[in-house]
Amino acid sequence: MNEAQFSGISNVYFIGIGGIGMSALARYFKALGRKVGGYDKNSSALTEKLSSEGIDVHYEDLGPAIPKAFRNPENTLVVYTPAVPVNHGELLFFRSENFQLMKRSEVLGLITRTSKGLGVAGTHGKTTTSTLLAHMLSESHVKTNAFLGGISSNFDSNLLIEKNAEYTVVEADEFDRSFLKLSPFASIITSTDSDHLDIYGDDEHFLEGFRQYASLTAPEGFLVMHKAISLESPAKIITYALEDPEADFYADNLRTENGKFFFDVHFENKTWKDIDFGIPGIHNTENALACIALCMQLGLTEDEIRSGLASFRGVKRRFEYYIKQTDLVYIDDYAHHPTEIRAIRKSLRMLYPDAYILAIFQPHLYSRTRDFMTGFIEELSQFDETILLPIYPAREEPIPGITSRNISDKLSNKSHHFSVEETLRYIADFKEGVVLTIGAGDIDRIVIPVYKQLTENCA
Repeated sequence: MNEAQFSGISNVYFIGIGGIGMSALARYFKALGRKVGGYDKNSSALTEKLSSEGIDVHYEDLGPAIPKAFRNPENTLVVYTPAVPVNHGELLFFRSENFQLMKRSEVLGLITRTSKGLGVAGTHGKTTTSTLLAHMLSESHVKTNAFLGGISSNFDSNLLIEKNAEYTVVEADEFDRSFLKLSPFASIITSTDSDHLDIYGDDEHFLEGFRQYASLTAPEGFLVMHKAISLESPAKIITYALEDPEADFYADNLRTENGKFFFDVHFENKTWKDIDFGIPGIHNTENALACIALCMQLGLTEDEIRSGLASFRGVKRRFEYYIKQTDLVYIDDYAHHPTEIRAIRKSLRMLYPDAYILAIFQPHLYSRTRDFMTGFIEELSQFDETILLPIYPAREEPIPGITSRNISDKLSNKSHHFSVEETLRYIADFKEGVVLTIGAGDIDRIVIPVYKQLTENCA
């Protein structure tokens, strides 16, 4: 990778270092030999892993009393996430002392301007798609670097470094319009369903953000886009979809055999039969189709593509199995939008058509819960039973009248509004069926307790 743009930087400090995207950059600078440290609000498995890798992490806003190694504005870069409050003490200190401050997206933007960036954008599926793309390229003769929004199960990290690779896979995040800082050579856009309306205001402005992103793709590059999306780009546009012969790449004959997914793919008057995909999910098959289309443009062979798909092991917290027995299954997933919940449910029904499904959902953000209340009610009602945990507020203050109980009371299935402790007590007798935990907040903290309780039930 081209490191010249950071040649004068000896130290890199992160405010919000525990974020999945921030931690990838922290690891990147550590790999470049820089002194790396930072702050996060809470300890997590990820921050503990960073500490074990030699990165200095603390959990108290130190204001001006930051570690001595990061007090020189001449050789220290400060990277921050827009989720950090503007009155954060450390952020105020760095601003007052004229440190060089950059958002995570701006740093990624620099990196994509000094390599051939492969951006993966979309309201849904960008983490799995970008991780799959990185895996397929890394297993091929092409190779790539990658900054991911999740922990790859194949290489147990959210960072992949191949110093001689000309490509860099990045997750192009629409939050805070971050993806507009990128300079992609090629892109995948999986979906443009409205989200983050607290940032964009309305559906039209949200879609306008994607129009602007599509226009950033290099004219000599490629834009791989779901057939249902209508955007313009200076690059060559390639479409994909399930069971739609009008798309440039389409898949059909989707089926499961012994818990594995297979499908056929059609393109350019060719057909590849019996594609073996390493992870389940109808939505993941579409993600795979997008990666096949882009990898074809980048010169991967059929054998390399087939091998990469078959050996992919997924992403942590994306349709991640914890228990996979004949009578009892436990899956954890990051889904936090009605469309994502629908995709998970349809895939579960395909895999386990006769099973009783209990969904445990933690809404993420008061504003998202308000904006998509109708969708959440519709989708969560489709499970056999649903438990609603309290809303995870993240950066927001409560909105009057917007609570998990509002959703629970309106569901048409068997539903509950429980605390974490009540949930664990409630599932103490659950021994048969499918349990699903879903959400983007701190619901991951109950995954192991749920796993232990269900395991104890089976014992």
